[in-house]
Amino acid sequence: MFDTRASLRCGSRQLYLDRPQVMGVLNLTPDSFSDGGQYDGLEAALAHARQMLAEGASIIDVGGESTRPGASAVSADDEIARVVPVIQQLAASSDAVVSVDTFKPEVMAAAIAAGAHMINDIQALQQPGALEVVAGSEVAVVLMHAVGGPYDAGQPADYADVVEQVHGFLAQRVLACEFSGIDRQRLVLDPGYGFNKDSVQNFQLLAGQCALRGLGLPLLAGLSRKRCIGEATGRGQAAERVHGSLAAHLVAVQNGAAIVRVHDVAATVDGLRVWERIAAAAPRTSVPDSAKPAWPDEF
Repeated sequence: MFDTRASLRCGSRQLYLDRPQVMGVLNLTPDSFSDGGQYDGLEAALAHARQMLAEGASIIDVGGESTRPGASAVSADDEIARVVPVIQQLAASSDAVVSVDTFKPEVMAAAIAAGAHMINDIQALQQPGALEVVAGSEVAVVLMHAVGGPYDAGQPADYADVVEQVHGFLAQRVLACEFSGIDRQRLVLDPGYGFNKDSVQNFQLLAGQCALRGLGLPLLAGLSRKRCIGEATGRGQAAERVHGSLAAHLVAVQNGAAIVRVHDVAATVDGLRVWERIAAAAPRTSVPDSAKPAWPDEF
């Protein structure tokens, strides 16, 4: 059903992509849109990370700054102070891939030195110095589509064809990474759900996500608890959007995502286990192409 050869090189660790992988969100911020302030102490953060690992996450994404609309900017020094102690502890005490959610090259460098295995960058290494930091390491990197600066997420852009334009942007960033010496075996692509896209554009992109597989790299989808889920379900509070988020992530996996980034790990893992059973049980000859698991032959 899946390509058992597919894997992602994450520094000293290898992430196998023969089945969908779950990235658990660990926000160390007082103002994140969904769980701000819940895990901004070291012990609370580590306890939540361990819970997500026990529930089936294989990646923990540590974030020290919120980029939600209206969030306050955080200095690189403050962001480093938030994320580095958690990264050090997680890298030393677990087998998980530890990711840092940042666009600042100074934070990337500090996180890598602390043991991070992956950079998750909403700016796709466009900030000055970011390409050089990652190129000088062996960590994996998630390149996300967004328009404008790192604090412009809430401003929808005009798209003649959102899928085509996301595809073109990501293709350009892949080339920039390759020219900088970053091997394709370290790259992941994120369509950037919720960033500079309204609900209609988000769902158009999700419906057409299979087209991004043409770039030949693993895809990450992050729709967890986002505004488009709330608008579709009528759930105003982010914590109430678990079921809608799960539905969106199952469609994302159906349409080629190798990794899903989520707040609700246990629910997502359960949903993916059921999806895998159904996909494995379906006779190959009778399943329409649109219903087959969509995985690249090679990453």
